[in-house]
Amino acid sequence: MFHRTAAPGLEIPYDNFASAMPHYQAITNEGLTQDMQAAYDWLQAQPNVQKNKIAAIGFCLGGRVAFLANAVLPLAAAVSYYGGGTHLLADHAKDLHAPHLFFWGGLDQHISQDQIKQVTDAVAAAGKPYINTVISYADHGFNCDARPSYNKDAAAEAWALTLAFFKEKMGK
Repeated sequence: MFHRTAAPGLEIPYDNFASAMPHYQAITNEGLTQDMQAAYDWLQAQPNVQKNKIAAIGFCLGGRVAFLANAVLPLAAAVSYYGGGTHLLADHAKDLHAPHLFFWGGLDQHISQDQIKQVTDAVAAAGKPYINTVISYADHGFNCDARPSYNKDAAAEAWALTLAFFKEKMGK
């Protein structure tokens, strides 16, 4: 995600967000769209990829990216885990191509209930199919076992729902 501004192979640990911030702030929707389109085109060119069964999944910033991908690419399904900043893309809800599954942590101090409501209200107003899941006892980053907020139970439950969602929307 930081390839436009970071050195190749750069890895930034979770406890050093300050080092990631310049790269994070340099991300644009236009750049993300170019990257997603390139990845989608590459997948379309692969002989073993079923063309109508391409989906997106993202965690944290990636959750926002999965939402944007669903708006700009003809996906079969998309899943966003605690996508910070997704509310800033609410005007893209009308462009969603596929059903979208959202996961949020009920204890998340980074994403407010109002921001979640902005997203789901926009998707509902656009008449797009979605599932909104708030795990009341989970915090932001609950699925990442490298973070203190990791919650084994919430991660397992969300992952089971994710797999069921993808199976329903895309088949085997």
